[in-house]
Amino acid sequence: MTQTPPIVLVFAGNDPSAGAGLAADILTLSALGCHPLPVVTAVTVQDTAGMEDFQVVEADWVSDQARLLLEDMPVAAIKVGVLGSVENLTVVAEIAADYPDIPLILDPVFATGGGDEFASEELIAAMRELLLPHTTVLTPNSLEARRLASDDADEQEGLTPDEAALRIRQFGPEFVLVTGTHENTPTVNNVLYNRSGRVRADSWERLPHSYHGSGCTLASALAAFLANGMEMSQAAREAQEFTYHALKNAYRPGMGQMIPDRMFWARGSGEDSKDEGEGEPA
Repeated sequence: MTQTPPIVLVFAGNDPSAGAGLAADILTLSALGCHPLPVVTAVTVQDTAGMEDFQVVEADWVSDQARLLLEDMPVAAIKVGVLGSVENLTVVAEIAADYPDIPLILDPVFATGGGDEFASEELIAAMRELLLPHTTVLTPNSLEARRLASDDADEQEGLTPDEAALRIRQFGPEFVLVTGTHENTPTVNNVLYNRSGRVRADSWERLPHSYHGSGCTLASALAAFLANGMEMSQAAREAQEFTYHALKNAYRPGMGQMIPDRMFWARGSGEDSKDEGEGEPA
């Protein structure tokens, strides 16, 4: 029999534009040699320009989808995106507690790329209390990091990414990878932290467009490399490089944001990014 590829269980909402959500996760994981198991947490009505509505899947359905799969197949990693409700978040936290040896990669999606909100303050508080203690690596952008670090909007504005990551680590995640796309810097600076401080820092060329699903791509790529047995620092670097390629080769099929091309390698359009990104252990 052919060897089974690494299997990644994915909790996320369905984005019918396939720019973000489950479709983005499936494309990324497949491109990196993994078999994705998509667990639907929400159904959205959206296109590349924005979201019009979304409906959360009942928590019992989310739990049943995931637990049946976990009893059937050997899962190498769990990737978590949009959960939609505190009840769904609680389900994932309970599953993570029952399967502590499976690394959990959490992309804290609080809003769409167009600014439509996915997360209430209640859900963010529950994430801190229930899910972050079971998280292997959290992948917030700098805005999401600030929201997780503090409930005070005025205080959030004054936090540096380093300060936000320090606070988040106190909630329990083993690693935090903060991305700097939203910072006013010439390059995009991404930093991986553990509970002792910085692990590595990487800088990337700042690309000119707005992208739908860049965070999903990064978190899923990180899940794929971890599922393939790579250690965290190198997995973080490789995931960033894959995401950079996907963004640099993005296309605009609709009237809104660009969509990352997770299959750039299949079309032979990807350029060598080693000259574009610089990184070193911190």
